[in-house]
Amino acid sequence: MSADSSPDPSPRGHVLLAPDRFRGALSAAEVAGHLAAGLRRARPDVPLLELPVADGGEGTAEAAIAAGWRRVEVEVCGPTGRPVTAALALNGRSAVVELAEASGVRRLPGGKPRPLTASSLGTGQLVAHAVRLGARRIVLGLGGGACTDGGAGLVQGLGGRLLDALGKELPPGGAALRSLHALDLRGLPDLSGVRVVVAGGSAGPLLGPAGAVLAGGPRRGATREEMRVLDAGLRRWADLAEDAARRRVHDLPGAGAAGGVGFAALTFLGATVEPGASLMLDLLGFTEKARGAMLVVTGEGTLDARSLRGGAPIAVARGAARAGAPVVAVTARRGLTGEQLRKARIQAVYALDGIDRDQDRRMRQAGPLLERLTVAIADEWLPPAAC
Repeated sequence: MSADSSPDPSPRGHVLLAPDRFRGALSAAEVAGHLAAGLRRARPDVPLLELPVADGGEGTAEAAIAAGWRRVEVEVCGPTGRPVTAALALNGRSAVVELAEASGVRRLPGGKPRPLTASSLGTGQLVAHAVRLGARRIVLGLGGGACTDGGAGLVQGLGGRLLDALGKELPPGGAALRSLHALDLRGLPDLSGVRVVVAGGSAGPLLGPAGAVLAGGPRRGATREEMRVLDAGLRRWADLAEDAARRRVHDLPGAGAAGGVGFAALTFLGATVEPGASLMLDLLGFTEKARGAMLVVTGEGTLDARSLRGGAPIAVARGAARAGAPVVAVTARRGLTGEQLRKARIQAVYALDGIDRDQDRRMRQAGPLLERLTVAIADEWLPPAAC
């Protein structure tokens, strides 16, 4: 635990709790809930507002739902073809669809990677369902995916057909794309009035050293030989998909996101790519909720150099600074220097490893430990409790 500047001596208003998830331990909503529980005990007279946030990765749909968007559940195909119940978030004519909900690593049976055959089919089904519900703006979060299929499954989930030289439907997964001969896109819905925005980070192009296979394949369990197979499949897919869509996007930033699902979104959905964290804060109404706050509390599991490259806590800190509110962060482990925190507009960091050095225990007890951290936050940043 450390502080890098003095708290405001005359705070006013509410405390806004806007954390991201602690990966492998707590969702963003759970982090916010534990912070709220601790602060209510420490300062029961201070109004709290919980606003779990996300950066477009896993937990994006849940963050929107926690902010008041409607949860819509639908049965779709998981990454291995097994049915799963996935949720999307709906608010009027806007929807948030998350790859991890339908095609994520957490949907793999037994957690076993299937790099050659895992498919994004269910994500396409989620997008199609959002369109049927009347969504005209769809935010597509692409973190936490299990597949390296170039988004071919996404196209199939929307009603497209991928055919081999005999006119037979290809099986799912990136490896099968080596046999792709033709695309039948007549089953795709009319998306002319639908705007799709990929909540992206720093993903590279579809192919090459920074592409979907070489940069992301190992994370999805692919061996070197499997990566060669997948690379050949994605090259074949890129050639035929771009010819069919009459659009060249495979070299664009973001095309390699989520094993190439970004490529399919750019090619067939006409998607644009925007920084995920700032996009989500806009959707969640962060600016309005931060106005008049005496303090904003953000955080994530590990606050380090990767957080500086588009992480939600950094976007929260910058947004709060524009609203004139001080920001502190909670984390399991701090990996940023005081100078980095100052530039990120974060005044103080409170870390679980300052309470418990055992990593496994910190994961198991993250919630109660966060509640303990709030005592110091309240003492250092909030007015004394009324007598």
